[in-house]
Amino acid sequence: MSVVIIGGNECMVCQYEKICKDYGCKAKIFAKEKGNMRKKLGNPDLMILFTNTVSHKMVNTAVTEAKRNKIQIARTHSSSAAALTDVLEAYCS
Repeated sequence: MSVVIIGGNECMVCQYEKICKDYGCKAKIFAKEKGNMRKKLGNPDLMILFTNTVSHKMVNTAVTEAKRNKIQIARTHSSSAAALTDVLEAYCS
């Protein structure tokens, strides 16, 4: 399963990758917007939005691309490791 994580803390990127790997997911993580994010998203199975630590512009871009490509979106306010684990448990099992 491929996952795109939008938002979160830059210092947690390695932990996010490890958690996703533990659930058998391949992850792309965009903690900050760098360049044209729309071209870099690809076509994942699940898009996770950490709504507390992401700009409105990034959310709008992500939601637009998700609707266009029929990608599932999971939103969580917290950007903690526990929140990511909860989302992956719900969608990967």
